[in-house]
Amino acid sequence: MVTIAVNRGRPGGVRVKICGLRTEADLAAAAEAGAGYIGLVFFPKSPRNLSIAEARDLALAAPVGLAKVGLFVDPSDDLLDAVLAEVPLDLLQLHGKESPARVAEIRARHGLPVMKAVGVSEEADLAAIESYEAVADQILVDAKAPKGAALPGGNGLSFDWRLIAGRDWAKPWMLAGGLTPENVAEAVRLTGAAQVDVSSGVESAPGVKDAARIAAFVRAAREG
Repeated sequence: MVTIAVNRGRPGGVRVKICGLRTEADLAAAAEAGAGYIGLVFFPKSPRNLSIAEARDLALAAPVGLAKVGLFVDPSDDLLDAVLAEVPLDLLQLHGKESPARVAEIRARHGLPVMKAVGVSEEADLAAIESYEAVADQILVDAKAPKGAALPGGNGLSFDWRLIAGRDWAKPWMLAGGLTPENVAEAVRLTGAAQVDVSSGVESAPGVKDAARIAAFVRAAREG
């Protein structure tokens, strides 16, 4: 196992999740930049998909203090059981069409905190957040995937951040969707987000993370 140092960065401030890691180099870049979370994807259609063995190795190599998030899309109990038997995750991210009842069921069955993604393209989409707040530990406010898209997230699309300017919710929430090193500071300023999530915005090609962009993203999120 490779030992990876983590850069704690400034205390407080915006907490960053780097999603879709695939290699130990990706993990090292996220840790050294001072990310608070890493995302491991379990969705075969994604270019960031991992096998259980690959995810286990990355999770075991992650330094203490770096939260390990498993991203699932409408997962079966069998898939969750198989992954969690091998991969030491800290948080489950549900990025499909899971109902509030299904979110509550998964949370109760596995005893791990759950973050539910809610896709947003217009103000009416925000109404779903209240339903999920009752059953999830965190909410991921993401750009809604276009109709027919193969991926529910990680498409590099953003939504109008003014839709959530000044809003607050009872549960912790994270902003996602089309964030990059170039725009994350503005996104944080407009929305007041205390947490942000990035995947394609720190890649040189789909599924290929860029260490320099990861460092730049974390720096911009915190200092912007």
